[in-house]
Amino acid sequence: MLRGFTTVTFFADDMTEARSWYTTVFGAEPYFVRDAGDQTAYLEWRTGDYQHEFGLLNARFAPHRPAGRPSGAVIYWAVDDVEAAYRRLLELGATPHDEPTERGPGYVTASVTDPFGNILGVMYNQHYLDGLSKV
Repeated sequence: MLRGFTTVTFFADDMTEARSWYTTVFGAEPYFVRDAGDQTAYLEWRTGDYQHEFGLLNARFAPHRPAGRPSGAVIYWAVDDVEAAYRRLLELGATPHDEPTERGPGYVTASVTDPFGNILGVMYNQHYLDGLSKV
């Protein structure tokens, strides 16, 4: 039986730059670092209301992905203000992927491509907020 998501993992060629960028995005240093020889192989943060795990894997250890194209599934992070979160990510060096769009009442999404070629989504979702009140 599936119990739920544990860790979302993105890939980066430049782990030093990726660490700096995501530390700024999350406002915290990674809590877990795994080195492989003289370079960082993996970084992990706990973030958000449920302390979900966000990992960055050195792309040299990643399965094949097409060069120059965004990779991975679109994982949406809950935010209170999609437009503000989207603008902040662009100011930090991300590029537009999908502009803020209302998908229905209480449901707004947007996504960017991070500087490392991964798609990062942000979402305001009333169902998510309703679920928090039941925890």
